[in-house]
Amino acid sequence: MLQPIQTDSAVSSPPPKTPVIQLDRLTVCFGRREILGGLTVSLTGRTIGLLGPNGAGKSTLIQTLLGFCPVSSGTGTIFGHDIVRATRQVRALVGYMPENDAFVAEMTAVDFVGMMGEISGLPREVALERAHEVLFYVGLGEARYRELGTYSLGMKQLAKLAQAIVHGPKLVILDEPTNGLDPPARARMLRLIREMKESGEMQLVLCSHLLRDVEETCEEVLILKQGRIVHHADLAVERSANQRFVDLETVGADAGFAAALAGLGCACSVSVPGRFKLVLPAGFELKEIYRLAGERDLQIRHLSYRRDTLEDIFLKAMEN
Repeated sequence: MLQPIQTDSAVSSPPPKTPVIQLDRLTVCFGRREILGGLTVSLTGRTIGLLGPNGAGKSTLIQTLLGFCPVSSGTGTIFGHDIVRATRQVRALVGYMPENDAFVAEMTAVDFVGMMGEISGLPREVALERAHEVLFYVGLGEARYRELGTYSLGMKQLAKLAQAIVHGPKLVILDEPTNGLDPPARARMLRLIREMKESGEMQLVLCSHLLRDVEETCEEVLILKQGRIVHHADLAVERSANQRFVDLETVGADAGFAAALAGLGCACSVSVPGRFKLVLPAGFELKEIYRLAGERDLQIRHLSYRRDTLEDIFLKAMEN
């Protein structure tokens, strides 16, 4: 994995307990219209998913964190640095992969990524060296001297990722990184995101409409709706706390089986004899179902088990 770059303009990463992003009643207005309304949250995950329907305020939040949208009231920090008063320090710490292309079509990839490294504060020689490294890292090493205008959509997405990490940022914001990609290109992009996450050298914010991408890569999720936070959770904790559902089919005399399951804390309904729908309590182990069935000489013909998916969590947040 690429090593972080330290330059005169770079800022060392703070202690691990410092939130990646901290918002305190952050409000952003365009004219009289309130786009973000009083956001308060502390984000600490290695990979953070930013979700919400169109018009929820996701892009405005990203642009505000980068210092491109004025803050109407409240505060925000990235690694402890105020996004309004310490814009230079924040930008030295952050890499940004935008949703929309912003290439100079006649430039080669290595020249473009090198230029972006210089803009991020690297000396010219260092920026060019890093450009070669990151283009090989994302899989564009053999095409680094080609003009960007000749690149496919998947290659352009990889070039955008390369320019976002060329200066060795501590936080990388990825806006729709798999947008429009075919399955192999999407799998390659997600693999790179997981590699960056697992390296421990940088933290990531992933903004995507594809819930599966977020579920596969993120530890923490923030869901916006109409400029407000409607859900924020650690996904591992959320999944462990979520209700677990079981569809069960048995063969044999099942008198008292439902009552026995209820006695263990399961919410149980019987649609037809031998078919049960269960909601398992926290900490319940599936082996208890098999134990009860064995005690009553019941054969379990079918058992399907699931937890809430990120889609379930997202839809509940939208309903609330």
